[in-house]
Amino acid sequence: MSTFCIKTNDSLFINHFSNNIDILKKNMNVNDILIRKKQFSIYTNLIIHYKGNDINTFYEELSKYITDCIITVYENTITKKIINMNYFYFLDDEQLEVFRLTKELINSDEKNRRHELVYISTFDYISNNKSMILDGFITFRLKDYMEIIDYIIDLAVNNFLVKREYFEFVDLLKQYISTKNSACESVHLIYLNNESILLDSKYNIINTSQDFSDINDLLLDIEFSSNDYSLNALLNLLPKKIYIHLLSNEDEFINTLKLIFENRICFCQNPSKCEICNFYKKSNIKI
Repeated sequence: MSTFCIKTNDSLFINHFSNNIDILKKNMNVNDILIRKKQFSIYTNLIIHYKGNDINTFYEELSKYITDCIITVYENTITKKIINMNYFYFLDDEQLEVFRLTKELINSDEKNRRHELVYISTFDYISNNKSMILDGFITFRLKDYMEIIDYIIDLAVNNFLVKREYFEFVDLLKQYISTKNSACESVHLIYLNNESILLDSKYNIINTSQDFSDINDLLLDIEFSSNDYSLNALLNLLPKKIYIHLLSNEDEFINTLKLIFENRICFCQNPSKCEICNFYKKSNIKI
């Protein structure tokens, strides 16, 4: 018989470990596994007895189960602790947003690198020891796992800062628009495959690059897209209505226009019957 003991006072871990023990047994002979819980003066002991002969399989399956329990019970707490320690100067709601973004990145980790690191450490430990003080194991034996969480948090913080700067940029432009008068009634924006052109109410192409001519001479190493030119022209013209004709899927640029210009935006609902869309298709205009 082989026996391994987990010592802990964490009621959440104890309940999760005890209530899901069938997961451990499913890949082994049920009669070979016996779980006992004993309360001692310092710790609650979770004692796992294995009566079979395949010790290596027992270590593998127990390691997988302990890994799943640790990640399920402790990962959120570990993540919040690292965020609070490294980014204590963030406001509470900012830390919550970083936590949310971190969880998104963690959930997108299809290779489960976190599970792999915890599993390797757990398997190595229980193969060479008869008992584990859980808190000490997590603190001192899972440093590689902690580093992965720390790295993912840093990525989330970077995404958070980029997102915050983006909305600050949008708010700044909205404030600018609110203080200026419109220079024209309407503009049509034709959008296809991440490229855009602007037409006036008479279907004439609006030269969007002229306002960038001086800047282009100074910023020779920067390549502006047609969307950069279009946004700049729209901010100069500030039309009362911007009719958007989508000939491909809506994307970040279109969403940005919606945020900046809000109630000035109108979408073409039926491109096949739209006069502007048909005009574009029949003309030699190239985006």
